[in-house]
Amino acid sequence: MSTNLPPNWLEYTDPSTGQAYYVNTLTNQSQWEVPSVATNQKARRQLANQQAQAYYGAPQQPQQAQPQQLFTPGGGAGVGGGAPTESNQPLNNLSNQFSQFDLNSKPRSTANSINLIGYQPNPNDIYDNPPPPVQLPPNASISNSPTANAHHSFKRSTLNVVPTTQSLINKLKIPLSIILTPYRSIDSGEDDIPVITDTVISRCRRCRTYINPYVTFLEGGTRWKCSICNLSNEVPQMFDWDPITNQPTDRFNRAELNHSVVEFVAPSEYMVRPPQPPVYAFLIDVSYSSIQSGMVATVARTILETLDRIPNEDGRTKVCLIAVNHALHFFNLPPNSSDPNMLVVGDLDDPFLPTPNDLLVNLSECRAAIENLLSNLSDMFISSSGPESAMGTALKAAVQLIGPFGGKIMVMTAQLPNVGQGALKNREDIKILGTTKESSLLQPQGGGFYKNLAIDCSRSQISVDMFLFGSPYQDVATLQCLPKYTSGGTYFYPGFNASRIEDALKLAHELSIVLSSPIALEAVMRVRATRGVRMSEYHGNFFVRSTDLLAMPTVPIDQSYCAEVTLEENLNVPFVVFQTAVLHTTCYGERRIRVVTLALPTSSNPAEIYASADENAIATLLANKAVERSQSSKLEDARDAVLNKLVDIFGQYKSTMTAGGGASAQLMVSENMRHLPLLLLGLLKNIGLRQSSHIPSDLRAYAQTLLTTLPTQALIPYLYPTLYSLHNMPAEAGMLSEGGLVLPPRLNLTIEKFERHGLYLIEDGQQMFLWIGRDAVPQLVLDVFNLPTLQDLRPGKITLPLLDNAMSARVNGIVNKVRESRRGPYKPHLYLVKEDGDPSLRSWALSLLVEDRFEMGLSYSQWLATLRDKINSGSYN
Repeated sequence: MSTNLPPNWLEYTDPSTGQAYYVNTLTNQSQWEVPSVATNQKARRQLANQQAQAYYGAPQQPQQAQPQQLFTPGGGAGVGGGAPTESNQPLNNLSNQFSQFDLNSKPRSTANSINLIGYQPNPNDIYDNPPPPVQLPPNASISNSPTANAHHSFKRSTLNVVPTTQSLINKLKIPLSIILTPYRSIDSGEDDIPVITDTVISRCRRCRTYINPYVTFLEGGTRWKCSICNLSNEVPQMFDWDPITNQPTDRFNRAELNHSVVEFVAPSEYMVRPPQPPVYAFLIDVSYSSIQSGMVATVARTILETLDRIPNEDGRTKVCLIAVNHALHFFNLPPNSSDPNMLVVGDLDDPFLPTPNDLLVNLSECRAAIENLLSNLSDMFISSSGPESAMGTALKAAVQLIGPFGGKIMVMTAQLPNVGQGALKNREDIKILGTTKESSLLQPQGGGFYKNLAIDCSRSQISVDMFLFGSPYQDVATLQCLPKYTSGGTYFYPGFNASRIEDALKLAHELSIVLSSPIALEAVMRVRATRGVRMSEYHGNFFVRSTDLLAMPTVPIDQSYCAEVTLEENLNVPFVVFQTAVLHTTCYGERRIRVVTLALPTSSNPAEIYASADENAIATLLANKAVERSQSSKLEDARDAVLNKLVDIFGQYKSTMTAGGGASAQLMVSENMRHLPLLLLGLLKNIGLRQSSHIPSDLRAYAQTLLTTLPTQALIPYLYPTLYSLHNMPAEAGMLSEGGLVLPPRLNLTIEKFERHGLYLIEDGQQMFLWIGRDAVPQLVLDVFNLPTLQDLRPGKITLPLLDNAMSARVNGIVNKVRESRRGPYKPHLYLVKEDGDPSLRSWALSLLVEDRFEMGLSYSQWLATLRDKINSGSYN
């Protein structure tokens, strides 16, 4: 090798011709002639020019595509064969110099900067734009299937280009994290998840990765190289055999090589016990407040009407019911009788099961007794007069009852547990709301009773769903410990009263959806990644059984999880693979493994990394981290952490990607992150984190559960709600088209968009507000509400009438379409808000206008100015 080369040039030899050629490590330029000092200086100028273009967002000349594997300079027989020249043979990087070459490949996106000062965000871009595309190296996958990489609704990353070193991640300040929704709902028109039924499961012998579209076949197809750890593994003998036709088959048609999301039917060795039946234990509070609010009657009627839709295809489902007030009321449900027998246990310190049989019964065999009990449950306790609730003791008894099987405990309570084990005190104190002590109300009380109980539940494969009906104080912060650590869900109904049809319908809808949804039982989840990549921290509802194994007694549909990623060593591979595997039992008794695979390219180029940032995924991660910070420290610390992280990201972008230093009147960021400040401003104005002395701790705690469990698709409108103008919407809005009902254009969340004669819809997935201006014309009021004048409208929860006119049909269609478009079981209330009506209701609706000032929160323009000033002052690391 020549030793007289200019700096940054290396000499290589073409093995087919023996001729030497030279590569510049700065620019990837290659040539046959010995480079001179002038050539080196020219290369440096070219590199500097490229960097300057990247900094200023100017378009760069696309790099030539890179030849495929096994290319050898001068080897005319291979793909892209021929002598390397400056124009057609740049090398990708020295560590992968002859791999992943393809003359038809496209250059990766680079960051295009945008100045946010004075920029008017387009709300439609926040919801409609997908994350930056994943641009893998050519032939990274053995399949050309469009489903070979995970769709972002199942798994997405905060960065769609993975930095090659941890120091680079730390420098750029954008956290690397994976957002998981492995059991998201399947929309109409979507294909079902492919199920592989032949029980031929090929896994890596070392890291236990499942075969996927990113493996490589070796030795004539008899072995495959793992995409995670690169170990060579044998291909199973039956991998190329179709057991249905008993004929050889093309392996490249197998689902696991063409789809990123698949389910394997597991053989017996994946089971530690026979598949458990679905088990539902209903714990219903029958204290005075629960009976009087109509909660008991509504819950009983909903369960009764949903019995046929509870998963029970194989007739194995078991149920039990415990009524709770000052004592525990068990029900003996004999299979050959329609008359249940009530057994009362008054010992709250050491509860026992009054009979070993007929408390947990088969749903099909005891259907008559179950229906009779549910039909008469409310009347049985109509004379309840005390405020006592022994729900903590009832939970212990339920765990004892269904522990041998596992399953789901569904708690319905409108009374704070105040007697027996796990008794709680009303600790609400309006004097500390909005102070530094407020975070104490967001931490569980009770000496760890509910967290310890949650651990016992997880060990027994039991999850808990909490349906909490707002008495003056419910202590959501404490009771939600059970769903949090058992992969359950929390549902909160403040001020519930079944005499309001809207309250009854919301409860019936959500409870029936939860009951009838298929559930994955006794599940464990693990996330694997390419060697050198480690999951360092997890967020969501589960219990961490070991460092990387998440225990989930049941896996609800449309619940999200986050995994933060750390690089333990530098990456020298062109792409990395993240694979999530969830081993579970279906509700009809089949053991399965759901596998979700995501591949992402790597790079050390900051411009490419910034251009790959997914602002929605970043907002999802920061929402989880902010909630955890508020519960372990102070709400103020959580808000400051969000602000500081945003300042760090933008400040580092300024220093890395723009040429000028020092103070600037601009606020520059890559175009794909232009909405991140708006989303995080919405996070800070959400009632889960908002600075206010008027938010009850129950409402704040429930909002925080939503911030940490909603899938990204539902979380984004919860952070930045949608606003539609209905009185002057386009002619096609509210009408059916080939793609479904057409929604009006979204408007910016500011009062400046409101007209005094207008009708507007504001919604965040949890509440909907119909805002009507003080000068609305009588005809609009008549067409939509069937009332003659604006003065006849009563603000509050409403059900829109469906009238015989076009405007009513369009408005009803838009309201229903928006409700149905959100993932999850939630049915948001619709509130009518008059511009000159109830001040508290008006203030609530205005709090959703994120771009305006509200209470102590900044407007969007003030928020951007604050970010710019902090960056100019160097207030970032």
